[in-house]
Amino acid sequence: MSRWTSANIPPQYGRSAVITGPGGLGFETALALARAGAEIILAGRNPAKGAEAANAIRAAVPSATICFERLDLADLTSVTDFADRLHEQRSSLDILVNNAGVMRPPEWQATADGFEQQLGINYLGHFALTGRLMPLLMNGARARVVTLSSIAARQGAIHLDDINAQGWYDPMPVYCQSKLACLMFSFELERLSMAHGWGVSSIAAHPGVSRTDLLHNAPGRRSAIGVARSLLWFLFQPAAQGALPSLFAATAPQAKGGGYYGPDSLGETRGHPVPAKIPPQALDQTVATRLWEMSQELTGNPFARTVPPA
Repeated sequence: MSRWTSANIPPQYGRSAVITGPGGLGFETALALARAGAEIILAGRNPAKGAEAANAIRAAVPSATICFERLDLADLTSVTDFADRLHEQRSSLDILVNNAGVMRPPEWQATADGFEQQLGINYLGHFALTGRLMPLLMNGARARVVTLSSIAARQGAIHLDDINAQGWYDPMPVYCQSKLACLMFSFELERLSMAHGWGVSSIAAHPGVSRTDLLHNAPGRRSAIGVARSLLWFLFQPAAQGALPSLFAATAPQAKGGGYYGPDSLGETRGHPVPAKIPPQALDQTVATRLWEMSQELTGNPFARTVPPA
């Protein structure tokens, strides 16, 4: 695994991948997988940006098979519509990369379904998407679900009594909660896949500290952290480097189901993919079980086709 790069990606011809979020890490993940021969479905809420990303990948990889599909993770109806379209178009899926996210909106904002925005987009939207696509993944070949967490998950706590943070909203702790939820979801998905024989590996990854527009998009370029992101760009590793843990989790033969991968240097902020440090709270099975049950209730039971009723 030493100094693993995109050059180590095994050939992906005949494999298909859905990647959420067509910018930054999502773009670099899609580009690398397209170069390896995978069929790419880029999913995002902005058709113009999605088309631009797909065209850029076609320009870089003329042989690429890639399309853009609209998906708004802040709207469960959009998630269901996207999944229904894929079920109509295809019979299987090999890779799902739950990549898209939002970070630190300064004030509490609601998704279309009334969830706090960071929880709704980073976690609940991807929870629902994975559940809706699970039948396709079960038909895939050695299928993998890669869910992006963050080193911020180390400071996270799951507030089961007020998971929407309506009584305690603070941008960074809420972001940490959402990314801890993503990590716990990845572990629980692997446990359930093993228990029910789904044949789908669930693997988590984090990008370290990478040069994307995440801090520009929600806090804003003129916010203190947005200005720091602009002026101190050299402290952030390139997005292509930050995508390596996701690519490793999605393709490397040595990546293990139930694993968690991140960069190897400077406190996991940059470098090449290796097993990441797991926060102790991410291993609390009681909280993980309750979080799964709550997420099923909040998102309309998207795993109904695959998880037998309790």
